[in-house]
Amino acid sequence: MKKEAVKSTYKSNDTEEWLDKVWTRPIGYLWALFFKRLHVHPNVVTVLSMIIGASSAIFFAHGSYRTEGTEGLLYNIIAVILLAWANFYDSADGQLARMTGQKTRLGRILDGAASEVWFIPIYLSLVYRFYVHHDLEFSWLGIAHTPSNACIAAWVMLAVVLYSGFVCHSRQCGLADYYRQIHLFFLKGESGSELDNAAQQQKIYDETPWKGNVLWKLFLKTYVNYTRTQEAQTPHFQHLINKIRTKYKGMEHVPSSFRDEFRAQSLPLMKWTNILTFNTRAIVLYVSCLADLPWLYFCFEIIVMGGLCKYMRHCHEKFCRQLSSKL
Repeated sequence: MKKEAVKSTYKSNDTEEWLDKVWTRPIGYLWALFFKRLHVHPNVVTVLSMIIGASSAIFFAHGSYRTEGTEGLLYNIIAVILLAWANFYDSADGQLARMTGQKTRLGRILDGAASEVWFIPIYLSLVYRFYVHHDLEFSWLGIAHTPSNACIAAWVMLAVVLYSGFVCHSRQCGLADYYRQIHLFFLKGESGSELDNAAQQQKIYDETPWKGNVLWKLFLKTYVNYTRTQEAQTPHFQHLINKIRTKYKGMEHVPSSFRDEFRAQSLPLMKWTNILTFNTRAIVLYVSCLADLPWLYFCFEIIVMGGLCKYMRHCHEKFCRQLSSKL
């Protein structure tokens, strides 16, 4: 397998993470070649990744070695393998789309939804896991091991998980993806990125009839909300891009010096966008579950990843404000 062939399926070298380059992309490329030979559409690969990733929740629901012995450890190892496999397919779908030119709006929406489809059942399975295996935590906190206390603790855990998933995870990944698409937009122009805006998506939604398009309309509505959330978190970038569109009437007319300056400011943040997406959080999830302390993952997501996301947003908004003042 030639490195250049794999590299040709990157979104860009700027936005690729080291672990993806040496692990995920090469394996994803092999899967992409396999699916290409079978004439499988990239969207089918995305759906397969959703099914495989979500199925890992069944195995994450079991305790690991400390609470369920060798059998539990085996279940957790299977869960790790399934989620890693889903991630290979999540890489392969985009690589296959770039290899074959089969990029679609549905593919973009599905790709953005894939991690949600994986993590929602996984997070809920960890609530059940905590309900079953909480003896160590109760001992630490001096809580009596009664059924009522177990139910109360499970409800508290559910509240933490819902906050972690829908407030932290969803916004962190959405913002990280948005910043990568912005970087690609300034690096490659409109054709080289998937930078969508809520107004554009709302127009497509409004113009699509309900008759015969119920599922598609629901997908579009979800994507409208997704893009609105991204834009609401980035007011200074929205001001900058509006000024660029008003002044230059298109990315192709923006001076290369300005694009280079934006790229220079944005490039250091790409490492944070990669940390906030999959690999880092998956590794922490694997370690936490194998150590039989799954709640540690949610502490990490809320505190560490939340702080990192705020720092990344602060830096991005700051240089967008500075660049906007130069126009």
